[in-house]
Amino acid sequence: MNRRNFLSLTGTLTGGTLLLPNFLFSYGSQKNLVIGEQCLVFVQLNGGNDGLNTFIPFDDPLYYELRPKIALSKEEVISKTKGMGFHPALKGFAQMQQNGDLSVIQNVGYPEPNRSHFRSQEIWQTASDSNKYINEGWLGRYLDLQCTTHTPTAGINIDTIDNLSLKGDSPNSITVKDPNRFKIKNIKEETGMLSENSSLDFVRKVANSVLEGSEEIQKALTKSTTETNYPKTALGKNLEWIARLVKGNLNSKVYYTSQGGYDTHDNQLVIQKNKFLELDGAIYSFYQDLKQANLLENVTIVVFSEFGRRVKDNGNGTDHGAAAPMFIIGGQNQGKVIGNNPNLADLSQGDLKYQIDFRSVYASLLKEKMQFDYSKIGITNPALQGLF
Repeated sequence: MNRRNFLSLTGTLTGGTLLLPNFLFSYGSQKNLVIGEQCLVFVQLNGGNDGLNTFIPFDDPLYYELRPKIALSKEEVISKTKGMGFHPALKGFAQMQQNGDLSVIQNVGYPEPNRSHFRSQEIWQTASDSNKYINEGWLGRYLDLQCTTHTPTAGINIDTIDNLSLKGDSPNSITVKDPNRFKIKNIKEETGMLSENSSLDFVRKVANSVLEGSEEIQKALTKSTTETNYPKTALGKNLEWIARLVKGNLNSKVYYTSQGGYDTHDNQLVIQKNKFLELDGAIYSFYQDLKQANLLENVTIVVFSEFGRRVKDNGNGTDHGAAAPMFIIGGQNQGKVIGNNPNLADLSQGDLKYQIDFRSVYASLLKEKMQFDYSKIGITNPALQGLF
């Protein structure tokens, strides 16, 4: 069994139970895994979120003309500014923007957009052109260059599946399936056989060796508490655990999680409202938690989806589209609305034309927050200006 397979077993097949907290935190005790104190937290909205009903061009009559069944009225839209405003379920987003802690980047996409969920997610996760295929993720390539040793907690993915974004040549990330099953185990308890499976016994032996010297990190964990009431949702729980890891000085540079259910071909108004209530509650609790801990300036939260939806509704919902907004929270961003309002009179095959390439956003994150030369991982787009 090689190291990569070992990490796969500990992070994925065990569902996050096998010694995972000690395994994570012992690595956190290593100093200078990567440069700086900043970290990035990605929340991926799977299914293709409808951006036009998220950050809404309520002042454009074409919005109502093209969406007679699903447009939100001007009276419903909240936090109005320069013809745009938030969906009423996103009260926390609106508050964060009013606080100067949330930037909206409008019309984000890429040339020759792909409307397949799988392929478009792959493009976003590898930062490739739409006609090229890359085996490693953009964050995995970044961690390959930044980590001085194999550090499986440099990137943490809290999800039910592995994330291509974090895949690199070296095993510098780990997937945690179920944070609810986290256990803090006493080192003295780790004796005996795990099972009759020799491979899993090997995993346990190596994990036990990692526990040596982890006392300092365990003490840090005891200081990491949840001071905010998170919603009892899957996303809320995931972000609560990410906050615990950040506050416990795990020293990971990248955290990743996702929320599904945004493929709103039908019954969009009800489905999107419910998804937004879950998203808003989880993100705003995370934001408040970090702010109370005086960590918001060190943590940059990125909320995005693999594509937006078509401009014209299909009766009760929307079909796969192209450009959509991204949201950047914390990390001392400028709290601006970047980019022009969506141009509903100038479409490409019924879709919004992208104005800002998502790789320019990545470039800005790497340059401004990680002090990293993004060209080293193959991103050639210029960094987006005015974000930080």
